[in-house]
Amino acid sequence: MVSPSKYRTIKASVAIADAVSWSCAIALIAFILLSSIRYSTANDRVRGRQLQDRPCDEIYVVQEGETLHTISDKCGDPYIVERNPHIHDPDDVFPGLVIKITPSNPRSN
Repeated sequence: MVSPSKYRTIKASVAIADAVSWSCAIALIAFILLSSIRYSTANDRVRGRQLQDRPCDEIYVVQEGETLHTISDKCGDPYIVERNPHIHDPDDVFPGLVIKITPSNPRSN
């Protein structure tokens, strides 16, 4: 049989060990989340010049408030309607519409 004082000591040790393990788990999760955020930010900086040279991907998804004119100016493709036969009415552009972009004048350094 365990004496009451020894039982309290064991119980306190278990409580401390439990608190330390939870703290380590939370710290590890925070470290993983922060390192993944830092990784993506660093990755964007490395590719930043490439992203500047290519303002739009070849496949473009129309966002809220965009028109074919604003997309054409932004992406450097004046022939969006001609290259996208699924666009029957240039005025009927809606968010989520997928279009193909082919810049006619790629940026030069």
